[in-house]
Amino acid sequence: MSTLLLALAAGAVVGAALGALGGGGSVLAVPALIYLLGFTPAAATTASLIIVTATSATSLYAHATSGNVRWRTGALFAAAGIPPAVAAAALSARLPGHLLTAAFAAVAGLAALRMLKSPAPGNEMRPVRPVRAAGAGASLGAVTGFLGVGGGFLAVPALVGVLGLRMRVAVGTSLLVITVNSLAALTVRTGGAAPLDWAVVAPFTGAAVLAAWDGKRLAASVEGPTLQRIFAVVLLSVAVLMLIDALR
Repeated sequence: MSTLLLALAAGAVVGAALGALGGGGSVLAVPALIYLLGFTPAAATTASLIIVTATSATSLYAHATSGNVRWRTGALFAAAGIPPAVAAAALSARLPGHLLTAAFAAVAGLAALRMLKSPAPGNEMRPVRPVRAAGAGASLGAVTGFLGVGGGFLAVPALVGVLGLRMRVAVGTSLLVITVNSLAALTVRTGGAAPLDWAVVAPFTGAAVLAAWDGKRLAASVEGPTLQRIFAVVLLSVAVLMLIDALR
């Protein structure tokens, strides 16, 4: 029973993060599955992809109905990021785990600091240049492929800082990128995936999907600058905890 409650609670946190912040799902899901629910790192990574894919797709629908998704930008990001993500993933397989964890923490910390220093964009919607969007998406794909995560925690800062989307639109658009990236990664892992404990994964996923709707409502009720600071603080906190774990 305690395991079920932990799965439900962790799923609610992950879903709220994805729904409100457009990222952080895999960053929060993997540690929860390993440290709270006893999954191996390999099983936790695969399970987190299932959880994040389902939750992101659900939250994407909720944001799309509010007009907060830039479909062309998100499609360019996702498509441009797939080839470099595959190449970077092959490279990362040759490096030790603690080095990848440290690199992950460093990139997440830098993204958080950038969000804290940069003012939130205004409400205007600037034209998106396809070449710039594709370039940012390729860079994002390379980094996320190298670090082995869906990339939502980097997609939002990229959409805000590089392409000038306002925060709520960046959150909604990032969910499209997360869904595509997670599905692609899950497809690659299907053949050699470790056995999963569905008694944990199923309630975790269900709680995350339900909480994503509450997260979306939270995003609608909070001003853009405040939401940007919340995202940055969450991201920086996760980066610090991961760096501490990598240095042990």
